[in-house]
Amino acid sequence: MSGTTTQKTDRKTRVTVLVALTANLVIAVAKAVGGLFAGSPALLSEAAHSVADSLNEVFLLAALRRSRRPADRQHPFGYGKERYFWSLLAAVGIFVMGGCFSFFQGFEALRNGAEEKFSGYVAGLVVLGVAFVAEGVSLLRALHQVRAQGGSAGLRDPALRTVVAEDGTAVLGVSLAMIGMALHMVTGQVAWEAGASIAIGVLLVVIAFGLGREARDQLIGEAADPELRGRIRALLAAQPEIDSVEALFTMKTGLDSTLVAARIDLAPGLDSEEVEEVAVRIKRSVGRTFPEAREVFLDVTDRHAQEAWESPAATGERGGA
Repeated sequence: MSGTTTQKTDRKTRVTVLVALTANLVIAVAKAVGGLFAGSPALLSEAAHSVADSLNEVFLLAALRRSRRPADRQHPFGYGKERYFWSLLAAVGIFVMGGCFSFFQGFEALRNGAEEKFSGYVAGLVVLGVAFVAEGVSLLRALHQVRAQGGSAGLRDPALRTVVAEDGTAVLGVSLAMIGMALHMVTGQVAWEAGASIAIGVLLVVIAFGLGREARDQLIGEAADPELRGRIRALLAAQPEIDSVEALFTMKTGLDSTLVAARIDLAPGLDSEEVEEVAVRIKRSVGRTFPEAREVFLDVTDRHAQEAWESPAATGERGGA
């Protein structure tokens, strides 16, 4: 993905996040006012959900801006992983602010009960209906961008993935709250609405866990996709000066940047000057063929492949393309 294409994609993602943020801020206020007026635990749980989502969108906007800073001496591989850090904070926000508060509201309603007037039910259902429409519009916007970016490929962006997860969860959460409130109104049993609040909490915890696990894997240091690794290995193996590729290590350093380190066995008969020229040419070839390979390291060895795998990650002269 070229720099210009990435910037355009980031601009679209920023618009998607801003749409979600605007919708969540308006909806959070409406849900909070409606929940206090109606005394509805499910509606108050949804208000907490929207507040958490709003804060998370602020995190995602920070991720989009900060992850594009250029590399410097302190961070020679750039700031691409900031995207995953802020996404992890967003997952924690969903868990703490949304999930835990929803559990609290549900259990409090079961323990103390909740009295609602008919006008309160009507106000709550109207607020939830408006929220359903607003969240649905935001979700459709996010899904449209995902499709425009190639479906599953678009979900590799943690910011866009988080927005889709939040909006999808919000639509389902609003539906649960409406069902719980309606059943409470019909039966007079607060357990329905309390159950809806607890169900919303479970939903938020599950989504937060999934998003957090993805961010954790990427922060720890995730390898490139198997297809990309295979293509890089094939390119290296096709070079006439390389007898064999003993080991290949990759790590994603950002949304569109990957570190590549290879331990290679060169054909015999090359002097030191030829080895240096060959290494430079191969690194440039890898960089031209795979633009995401921002950093390429080659380590020349004649050791057995098993020894190479037991060694630390490939070292060598830093080489970009």
